[in-house]
Amino acid sequence: MHFGITNAKIVGFISTFVLLVLSYMLLFYNTQKLNEQSYWVDHTNKVITNLEYLASENKEIEYNYRGYIALRTPNYYDKFHISVKKTDSLHSLLKSLTSDSDVQQLRLDTIKDALRSKVTKMSSAIELYASTKTPEKFKDSLYAVGYTGDKVGVLRRQVKLMQYYEGSYLEARTKEAESFSNAIKIITTVSFIIAVILAISSFLTYRRENKAREEADEKSELYRNELEARVKELADVNKEIKELKNIEKFASTGRIARTIAHEVRNPLTNINLATEQLKESSPASDENIMLLDMVKRNSLRINQLISDLLNATKFSELAFESVSLNDVIDQALELAEDRINLKHITIQKNYADNICDLKVDEDKMKIAFLNIVVNAIEAMEADKGVLKISTESVQKKCRIIFEDNGTGRSEETQSKLFEPFFTNKDNGNGLGMTNTQNIILNHKGRIEVESMEGKGTKFIISLHTEDY
Repeated sequence: MHFGITNAKIVGFISTFVLLVLSYMLLFYNTQKLNEQSYWVDHTNKVITNLEYLASENKEIEYNYRGYIALRTPNYYDKFHISVKKTDSLHSLLKSLTSDSDVQQLRLDTIKDALRSKVTKMSSAIELYASTKTPEKFKDSLYAVGYTGDKVGVLRRQVKLMQYYEGSYLEARTKEAESFSNAIKIITTVSFIIAVILAISSFLTYRRENKAREEADEKSELYRNELEARVKELADVNKEIKELKNIEKFASTGRIARTIAHEVRNPLTNINLATEQLKESSPASDENIMLLDMVKRNSLRINQLISDLLNATKFSELAFESVSLNDVIDQALELAEDRINLKHITIQKNYADNICDLKVDEDKMKIAFLNIVVNAIEAMEADKGVLKISTESVQKKCRIIFEDNGTGRSEETQSKLFEPFFTNKDNGNGLGMTNTQNIILNHKGRIEVESMEGKGTKFIISLHTEDY
């Protein structure tokens, strides 16, 4: 069956994986067996060691017995009994260690019987020797008890047999442990070879495919860069279109305002003249005077609204002078100081040093900044309001950013923000932001607003620097 390169790689990796899994399973099995054999080797060593201790304590019993018979010193008497107790403890320990061998258990029973018989004889001899008034009479015969007797030979012979038996166990178990250790070495070597082959295969596959991947990445990066450039270009065009629409909308509003002013002011003038004539010719009653004054006041109010609309929408002459916009912002904040203190608003400034010194109409720019500050103050809660003001230089433009944590604005409100007479305030005339836009556009600048309901509002003003 013919495999493609992808299928061949899959089969190769699966085969290698299976081999590695088998190797690790065998390695685990042999490691477990090696641990078991190590345990039994250690166990056999303990048995042999304790048999040597038992033989040694048996000799200590004989030595202390003879020492007491020879010198009649209490020290030997005490050591004799201590050695007897030790042999009892060693016998119990050996019984526990050899519980898996019936042969060794029988030999231990034989050793215990021989040891008990021997100790009983020695203890009787010691008691006889200690109680007699003529110890010298029995000394030679009692002294020989430590060297003669059938139990002495049985005891030593059985200890030797047990040591030999355990020694053969130790040799067999050591060879088994060595065989498992050698198997582990072989499996480890095979696993290493498989791993090296897998690593080489993976490296060659990686080198073969990495080139194609790099070429694909390069194409993807090129496409992504082109797409980002197009998106940025489109965003810039959209901003320019939006700005042109704002300028066109502003110009249209100005033309409408001038038309309204021309068409409304002439009738207002006639109304005012007629009111004055009626005042002079009509009977001077309180009701007539009140009504005529009402007509005059409202006529004057309409005239003032028209004047405000004209001022907010016409391109006026500017008195340029070189100033620091940071200082102009501070002056606007001073004008709003009472409002700021009344609502306990926190002002956070982040001014850039000596980068926003440019020629503007200081008084008009101050009005534009003040309108934004007042709007921000009115949108924020008392004791919780924070107004952040920053200046920065970006691409040969000075940017002024006003950011508050007020109630924010909906998209519909943002779209109408700079329209004349649009306001959400109970006592506003809706011309403040129109006037602000007029001032910024007169300075050939740009004003943008970013807002979200409940998240606050950000005004961004961009002005060209002198060397632009």
